[in-house]
Amino acid sequence: MKRRELLRALGTVPLLASCSRQEAGTTATEKQGTAKTSAARMPVVFAAHGAPFLLDDSAWVGELATWAKAMPRPTAVLMISAHWEQRPATLGATRTVPLVYDFYGFPARYYQTQYPAPGAPELAARVRDLLRQKGIVSADDAARGLDHGAYVPLVAMFPSADVPVLQLSMPALDTRELFTLGQTLGPLRDEGVLIFGSGFLTHNMRYVSRRGVPDWAREFDSWAEDALTRLALPTWEHYAPLLVAAGAASEGRPRTSFPIAGFWNDGAFTRRSVQFG
Repeated sequence: MKRRELLRALGTVPLLASCSRQEAGTTATEKQGTAKTSAARMPVVFAAHGAPFLLDDSAWVGELATWAKAMPRPTAVLMISAHWEQRPATLGATRTVPLVYDFYGFPARYYQTQYPAPGAPELAARVRDLLRQKGIVSADDAARGLDHGAYVPLVAMFPSADVPVLQLSMPALDTRELFTLGQTLGPLRDEGVLIFGSGFLTHNMRYVSRRGVPDWAREFDSWAEDALTRLALPTWEHYAPLLVAAGAASEGRPRTSFPIAGFWNDGAFTRRSVQFG
């Protein structure tokens, strides 16, 4: 898909309905106060997930941990990662199974990371029911563990691995379909579930080893503070989870904040992460 066509497609998604009430300079910590067990509507989040070696970046890990502590403690996490696209919408394992090390050529220690979070069978049943009510076909992959887009931010945010986690695939890279999927999942917010999109607002692998933030990346990162409807990446699967998150948060025009910002490794990948509500 050409860039202009992709921008036009993204423009069809009413993201501004859920993003237009940004609180400039407001962090999740300032809005939420101290961490507490969820008793009210949960926020919806989109986190830049980096790569397996994000967990070597103590500053970034610290920002993610601070963000998690500032939110109500979820009863479960529903994860939508850029690294799982499968039709129909597919639910991953509902018990603790091995992680999916979906990367190659890294030092051996990155394949030894463990995150034995409990499964979430009750959440899986609820997701199936919500999808069925809207006529959205779903499937199950009982052996599918969490991929690195899912477990890397969770290791930083909930290091005790004591929050049940369920991963859901993106059925396609279709803007309207993803937004509708998010809207369908939105009621889970009132049930203590943290709907979590994990990707990257900019993700151009040609720049992964280049130092220095390109002007286009800085421009887009800045512009995204006001509207999350443009694109700064040649393939957009890492952007797609944001559409699910925005759809899930679309009811009631929630406030939007950016708990983490800046650029990874002084390069082209923005770490900007979003909280709706």
